[in-house]
Amino acid sequence: MKKPIISISFLTLKYFLFSLLLGLLVACSAEPPFQPLSASAAVLAFGDSLTAGNGAPQQGSYPAQLSRLINLSVINGGVSGEESHEGRDRLANLLDQYRPELLILCHGGNDLLRKRPLAQLEENLEAMIIMAQQRGIQVLLLGVPSPGIFLSGNKVYETVADNTGVELIPDLIADVLSQPALKSDTIHPNEAGYTEIAETITSELQKLGAI
Repeated sequence: MKKPIISISFLTLKYFLFSLLLGLLVACSAEPPFQPLSASAAVLAFGDSLTAGNGAPQQGSYPAQLSRLINLSVINGGVSGEESHEGRDRLANLLDQYRPELLILCHGGNDLLRKRPLAQLEENLEAMIIMAQQRGIQVLLLGVPSPGIFLSGNKVYETVADNTGVELIPDLIADVLSQPALKSDTIHPNEAGYTEIAETITSELQKLGAI
């Protein structure tokens, strides 16, 4: 009576080891989320004052610092005070002009400050992402926090990322603005804060396989 039990256990063990090995092989062979950027790639950083670099010298903005870190051209497409519907109107021309391989989208802060409807923000962000995707451009989305004492990325960015399938860094801006030493005012980083943003994006791009 004991032999069949030993036999079944041995087969079960073999199946478990085979499944484990197969899972490891699949994991190792899985492609990273991003395609590597070419040596001549342009990156478009698009958004409002957080992208423009308010609160720091021009070369201290996160796009300028990111360009130095990844050794690629990073175009600063930030316009201070812009709302998401204005960015939606503006983006297509920049995508066609610069033909970037990557769009870093950080928009909507002014919508949140001015209490615009979240449904409107969601629609505008998704429209901008679709513009890029239709052109074969990869997208990295940065979450922006709503105003308040305890900052965290607004949940609308998670919804947008889920709906469009793009990669999201949800709390980077919130984490920076939660540290007084990294802020120039209540809503903008200083140069050190933009350094933190650029370094975190660089690390994320490495994890995603873009660089």
